[in-house]
Amino acid sequence: VQLQASGGGLVQAGGSLRLSCAASGRTFSGYAVGWFRQAPGKEREFVAAIRWSARTTFYTDSVKGRFTISRDNAENTVVLQMNSLKPEDTAVYYCAAGLRIIVSTIRLRSSYDYWGQGTLVTVSS
Repeated sequence: VQLQASGGGLVQAGGSLRLSCAASGRTFSGYAVGWFRQAPGKEREFVAAIRWSARTTFYTDSVKGRFTISRDNAENTVVLQMNSLKPEDTAVYYCAAGLRIIVSTIRLRSSYDYWGQGTLVTVSS
């Protein structure tokens, strides 16, 4: 599975961005797709994930109520809608996919087998 992340950019605090993760090579059926982010000097951290078939979603506490992860069947794409952005959301955002990830490990980087190239999100104050 090859993943292509897009949609990053520069936005003012309080603004919105929409990130997309597109898959080529196969569909996302049976996979969990996650978004992670890495700020300068920090480790890559979990942001959100969706189990494609079950449609269940997961979020880190700091983005709950502001970010929404969803799937687009027709486009075989996972979307991360980011609203009310804050300067601390600034990071490179990566999408990742893994097959048959169980719920208890869905927030772990090691659960994912495939990674996209990353897209930069910059939120100015």
